[in-house]
Amino acid sequence: MPEKSVFEEVLLNLEKANRHLKLPPAIYERLRTPRRSLIVSVPVQMDDGNVSFFTGYRVQYDFARGPAKGGVRYHPKVNLDEITALASLMTWKCALVDLPFGGAKGGVTCDPTIMSREEIKRLTRRYTYEIAILIGPESDIPAPDVYTDEQVMAWMMDTYSMIKGYSVPGVVTGKPVCLGGSLGRGKATSSGLVTTILESLKHLNMAVKGLTVTVLGFGKVGYNAAKILEDAGAKVIGIADSKGAIYNPQGLNIEAVARHKHGSDTVQGFKDAEDLTIEELISIETDVLIPAALEGQINSSNAGSIKAKLIAEGANSPLTPEADELLHSNGVFIVPDILANAGGVVVSYFEWVQDLQRFFWDEAEVTSRLTTIMKKAFKEVLALSTGKKIDMRTAAMVLGVKRVAEAVEIRGLYP
Repeated sequence: MPEKSVFEEVLLNLEKANRHLKLPPAIYERLRTPRRSLIVSVPVQMDDGNVSFFTGYRVQYDFARGPAKGGVRYHPKVNLDEITALASLMTWKCALVDLPFGGAKGGVTCDPTIMSREEIKRLTRRYTYEIAILIGPESDIPAPDVYTDEQVMAWMMDTYSMIKGYSVPGVVTGKPVCLGGSLGRGKATSSGLVTTILESLKHLNMAVKGLTVTVLGFGKVGYNAAKILEDAGAKVIGIADSKGAIYNPQGLNIEAVARHKHGSDTVQGFKDAEDLTIEELISIETDVLIPAALEGQINSSNAGSIKAKLIAEGANSPLTPEADELLHSNGVFIVPDILANAGGVVVSYFEWVQDLQRFFWDEAEVTSRLTTIMKKAFKEVLALSTGKKIDMRTAAMVLGVKRVAEAVEIRGLYP
């Protein structure tokens, strides 16, 4: 049997949710289909003077609840199916945490690791120009994702503002603070992720002090989550990046690992740890496993070896449906991606509101509001999960999909 595409896997979760919702057929079909998909050619003059052509995407999955919202990623494996799947997940995620947004996603098929900063800037400006017909503070608000950052968002904002003829800070979120970015945005996804982990520990009667944690992916989300948990008293015993993994049962010093990775471009070779393969690390006994890299990292080939009690999905779709089912049957408590990593879009919403009002909050207010929203969403999902005796992923999907479906039904069909 051929492997399912990422979007087909997302549709399976939608189907599971609909078994409980029993939506009218027309609304269910509407929610299975993206509203708008744009594919663009992105010509870029490279540093050697030649012009290379890249393919860019922007998918607006649904905007019944408000403007579309979603990140932009630069990666060699970006394709329409992946972007559509991620736009779908953004739709349910925004609804789950009750933000007035629909879902979108964008990306360019490229390898930014072999491109200069100037080449990435030219790529960003041309991509922004090509998708400018869709984006805007009232229609679709991009944000950073894999291999994009504050600087990329600044270039996107500037390009869009040049087209409009005036400054439009609300067109993107995840910008530098000096351009209208929000305090607390940089570690928002990780802060929200840790909030759901701490709430899960209460439910499971586990203490954070001495908790063992393994993190797959040591980018912004993985690093910040590891640091916050370390500061709270947990022991991060394993870390993996795209090139390999390290392990120390006594705990790793997160700042020291970050410095080592910055200097050598990999966590491997860290003096106070044992080098492992990623697959070896996945099978290590740990209390909490945080997959914070790309989708499909936990699959049918390695899920059976996982010994974690709790998995919190820092990445989008890091578990395949087969892995999810196996781990759930093995008693692993899973906090699904649309809940676990929603902190980023929550603070993106705060940033968008601040930009529109031209009135900015201090970091304490941002953090407090984020924690309140994440706790509320977690408790709603947990209550539905325990009340209906369904897994947390299905419960999260039921809540998110129900809210979107209600908006679709009330708005009706035009014309």
